[in-house]
Amino acid sequence: MEKTTGQQVRWAETSSPRTEEMRVQGGDEYAEDSSDEEDVRNTVGNVPLEWYDDFPHVGYDLDGKRIYKPIRTRDELDQFLDKMDDPDYWRTVQDRMTGRDVRLTDEQVALVQRLQRGQFGDVSFDPYEPAVDFFSGDLMIHPVTNRPADKRSFIPSLVEKEKVSRLVHAIKMGWIQPRRPRDPTPTFYDLWAQEDPNAVLGRHKMHVPAPKLALPGHAESYNPPPEYLPSEEERLAWEQQEPAERKLNFLPRKFPSLRAVPAYGRFIQERFERCLDLYLCPRQRKMRVNVDPEDLIPKLPRPRDLQPFPTCQALVYRGHGDLVRCLSVSPGGQWLASGSDDGSVRLWEVATARCMRTVPVGGVVRSVAWNPHPTICLVAVAVEDAVLLLNPALGDRLVVGSTDQLLSGFTPPAEPALQPAHWLEASEEERQEGLRLRIRHGKPVTQVTWHGRGDYMAVVLAAPGHTQVLIHQLSRRRSQSPFRRSHGQVQRVAFHPVRPFLLVASQRSVRLYHLLRQELTKKLMPNCKWVSSLAVHPAGDNVICGSYDSKLVWFDLDLSTRPYRVLRHHKKALRAVAFHPQYPLFASGSDDGSVIVCHGMVYNDLLQNPLLVPVKVLRGHVLTRDLGVLDVAFHPTQPWVFSSGADGTIRLFT
Repeated sequence: MEKTTGQQVRWAETSSPRTEEMRVQGGDEYAEDSSDEEDVRNTVGNVPLEWYDDFPHVGYDLDGKRIYKPIRTRDELDQFLDKMDDPDYWRTVQDRMTGRDVRLTDEQVALVQRLQRGQFGDVSFDPYEPAVDFFSGDLMIHPVTNRPADKRSFIPSLVEKEKVSRLVHAIKMGWIQPRRPRDPTPTFYDLWAQEDPNAVLGRHKMHVPAPKLALPGHAESYNPPPEYLPSEEERLAWEQQEPAERKLNFLPRKFPSLRAVPAYGRFIQERFERCLDLYLCPRQRKMRVNVDPEDLIPKLPRPRDLQPFPTCQALVYRGHGDLVRCLSVSPGGQWLASGSDDGSVRLWEVATARCMRTVPVGGVVRSVAWNPHPTICLVAVAVEDAVLLLNPALGDRLVVGSTDQLLSGFTPPAEPALQPAHWLEASEEERQEGLRLRIRHGKPVTQVTWHGRGDYMAVVLAAPGHTQVLIHQLSRRRSQSPFRRSHGQVQRVAFHPVRPFLLVASQRSVRLYHLLRQELTKKLMPNCKWVSSLAVHPAGDNVICGSYDSKLVWFDLDLSTRPYRVLRHHKKALRAVAFHPQYPLFASGSDDGSVIVCHGMVYNDLLQNPLLVPVKVLRGHVLTRDLGVLDVAFHPTQPWVFSSGADGTIRLFT
């Protein structure tokens, strides 16, 4: 803009001599102009002015000097102030040729207004002046034209004669028929007439006949049998019901003769509703697709092709005096540990069902977990508010001795740290029973589970708050609480078999935590009312959850946080679920007394979904106190499954 302003100043200083001369004379600029054409200030010629949109000038004068555009620095606020202050703002327009503001005169405004109203521009023009009738019916002395009349005006036309002859011939031949008068009476036809090829509705191939009214029964008789007559209670109940809920829209009545029957009050209303139903209710015929129901069932392999899996009961382990809540199998598969409400932990030999040792613990055993490391012989037992570490002294004596050396080699630190649990050494009498360590928590313990390497174990406490889950390290005898806040009542926890993950199952969700990053990785939504059990696939990519509303939920962690499959095979609440460490099998135990074994093949190809096929229902436990199977566990190397029940027995299915 500064450049444009400077150019305009220079243009004003270097004006042409002719312009200065006219300015000095002070007269009309057209007085000395002898040309007939109008003196247009902008001599750009007949070209579009859009060509000059990007230039500061708008044309050239007679001397070839640039004519610069006027400076327009006014914004909308300045225009609004001009509109309010200038009384002639409404008659000011912009000249697109020069870019200057021009004030219209009264004559120009009147001309614009006449053109807007559709009138003529000239005021003196009268469009309604009387017309001069040159040709009138009066005989005039002097004709307007003196042209002689045409010959065709008094000779018959041959073209019209031929046209008339063709029309006469067409009428004689019947090609042209006279118009028949229209019948003013309206035409009706039966909309629901029977279809036949000759009927009017024959072209409607999808015609559906109107439904017929049901024939009257005994209740509609004027003299019905006594059993059809309502009692006083039935009549009151009928009157209190909604009209749409009544079985009959009338009350049966009894008359001595047909002459005593009064007229039906709702006759016209019922006929009218019947007519409305006939023509307002849409009816269409749907083509039924003949589909074989067998084609809708997914093609699953036969159970005999999915062997091996447990099929029959082989052994029954008897000895507990009360219901057996939990069991665990040693890593080698030779020994079995079970905990019961009779206050004891029993150690069995799997192959012979012989009880090798009975360890009294003095309370209800809530959970039993055998250390999964093959070189450590330890069993963790959850009793009341403590976790007991037992050395059962079974199997290889070198392993038993090395386990005791591992526990006795701990040296306590000089300054013991404040921990949420207390580690206590066992006394000599307790060491004779096999007890090595006692971990006190102050709150009841509901579950204990080991990490795959055998040095860490997770404990679930039945207490509100963020200290429901504790993690203990065996080698350093250290306890820690991994969470700072609670997300509900924790039901089960499980370590991921290959990754540093901890799965925590609450009543409505399963949370997956990364232990190294200390963050929440995933939140699985089982869509169950109350989660009861949890198990992780040995490969680590799939999780199953059991619930008290008799549902088993399979999660694919790589696929979604929603269930991949929901199995409803059990009739009652699920108490335990388990994966086999080697075979593609998983089992679930329920309060209906059955153990259902399913084939669950997980493929290495991520594009192929897991194959879930139920293969066997195992029964044998007797229902006691409305409780059935309380825990299930697979043999580590064989396709066998152990189940503990409320009847105080442990059963092996092979």
